[in-house]
Amino acid sequence: MTAPASKPTVAPRPKGETTQQPASAAKPPLPPRHNAPGTTVHPHDALDRSLRAAMAKFTAGVSPYAASEAWVDWATHLAFAPGRQSELIAQAQKNMFKLAAFAANQFSDAPEMPFHPNGNDHRFTHPDWTKPPFSLMQQSFLAMQDWWDQATTDTPGAQKKNTDRVSFMIRQMLDTASPSNIPLLNPEILETARQTKGQSFIDGLQNLAEDISDLITEKPFDAPKEFRVGETLAATPGQVVYRNELFELIQYSPQTEQVHAEPILIVPAWIMKYYILDLSRHNSLIGYLVAQGFTVFAISWVNPTADQSDLSMEDYRQDGVMAALDAVSDIVPDRKIHACGYCLGGTILSIAAATMARDGDDRLASVTLLAAQTDFSEAGELMLFVDESQIAFLEDMMWSQGYLDQRQMSGAFQALRAEDLVWTRAVRRYLMGLEDRQADISVWNMDATRMPYRMHSQYLRGLFLENRLSAGRFAVDGRVIALKDIKAPFFVVATEKDHIAPWRSVYKTKLFTDGDLTFVLTKGGHNGGIVSEPGHKGRYYRIGFRPADALYSDPDSWVAAHDPKDGSWWPEWSDWLNRAQSDDRKVAPPTMGAPDKGYPPLAPAPGTYVFQK
Repeated sequence: MTAPASKPTVAPRPKGETTQQPASAAKPPLPPRHNAPGTTVHPHDALDRSLRAAMAKFTAGVSPYAASEAWVDWATHLAFAPGRQSELIAQAQKNMFKLAAFAANQFSDAPEMPFHPNGNDHRFTHPDWTKPPFSLMQQSFLAMQDWWDQATTDTPGAQKKNTDRVSFMIRQMLDTASPSNIPLLNPEILETARQTKGQSFIDGLQNLAEDISDLITEKPFDAPKEFRVGETLAATPGQVVYRNELFELIQYSPQTEQVHAEPILIVPAWIMKYYILDLSRHNSLIGYLVAQGFTVFAISWVNPTADQSDLSMEDYRQDGVMAALDAVSDIVPDRKIHACGYCLGGTILSIAAATMARDGDDRLASVTLLAAQTDFSEAGELMLFVDESQIAFLEDMMWSQGYLDQRQMSGAFQALRAEDLVWTRAVRRYLMGLEDRQADISVWNMDATRMPYRMHSQYLRGLFLENRLSAGRFAVDGRVIALKDIKAPFFVVATEKDHIAPWRSVYKTKLFTDGDLTFVLTKGGHNGGIVSEPGHKGRYYRIGFRPADALYSDPDSWVAAHDPKDGSWWPEWSDWLNRAQSDDRKVAPPTMGAPDKGYPPLAPAPGTYVFQK
């Protein structure tokens, strides 16, 4: 380890800028809402946008123009591809023969199933789905699904984005018609009705009426008593030590007599509440870090309203990440900071770190990215909702509201896993009369936030649609930034089944950085893979180190070269943070806040913004 670091270079706060701003502080009038970059504002533009915004409410924000374009592209190219048509006819015959052979043998002992649901599909897990006549209905459905999957891939001449979108829409239609959704065709529904003497149908209707009422009245989600924020969730002790209109900064109380000299700042995504990283006591990543002797700070973002529609990406960088770094630098002076960003928080942290590197601000000791993308060329299934038509449609809806509502946002994520997140839940709740099984992570998932109009538009256009950050076209203060300028070591975590930040996309951080980088690929999805505490059964991960200036290794080769290790990746990160300390001393814990510098403790953790609905 090196000797204690000299005082880091700190960019001076602009003259006259205050360090503390109460949430109720007056705000200047908002500027006019913006049209998409490069578009002309026509005299009757507001009328057109209002019409499109009204249409968007009926389509859940999905552009009908983008959908129709996808259908026309796929169908037209398929119509003029007789060879491909012949292949599909042959595929249909093949599936029919497989199905006929299964039907002839289904009464034999343990007949082999020719078609199987994907790993995320839990609709056919009941053992009676392997018995006739239910097995034949299940196989018929899966055979049709298999054929349509074949029909919407490899269409010569058609754009892949359009064929993927057609495949997605067809899958939604098939999911609606699945035999698992029909009471007389689903053995699990029939068994439950038989056991309850029909009461399950009555309970299901009551659940349906309750959910419709909550939807119409827009009733906020009320967490069960065993999962209350500040009591059992987000319960790691601490204090809010800074607040502005964008976020509250929480400093967590020390749990050890001495702490590592350099603090950690956590930048969560603002698409959801921060406490995914501070869930229950047994699986709180923040609690784990504090117990390991780290001084931890975390941002808790505001839940924006229509009055904050003009918050921009630059606001989230300057008044969010940079303001938090300034506060941490004042509370723990003369120390470098280990910054950690999760999901969208990791993206804005990368932008902030690259800007700091460009401007000579060397306060960062390390950068950790958790399921965070810096390149969006392979951004996964969310790209189904991203093109010019779709973004323009969303912009008009946000223009009328001032934000993207959490219900509108969660619908897109649920649609990506509709067979499990929509239909399995609907069958259990409305046809079997079962209450939802609540867990800490599912309660957090229901506690969503809004996205400000201007910021979300800039994010979708600048990053998802135009991929400016890794393409060298993302400018801050009029000057382009580059990730390769960041000299601090990276610790990058991706998850195997992430459909929001696919691991191969996260892996591309290696392409755009030159320094030391440790990459971890862990079991699980976007949330479950990160919330993977020690002792969690069945967990494993892969880990590898790339030194500065090493040759690039493609993701598949990397996986082949790194064997999985059983357990949680958390201890690996803790050990890495120990090694990444530029000041390896153990010191007395810092005070909570710095009242003499304008950072008095304002409220106990988890603060006030986390409770905003």
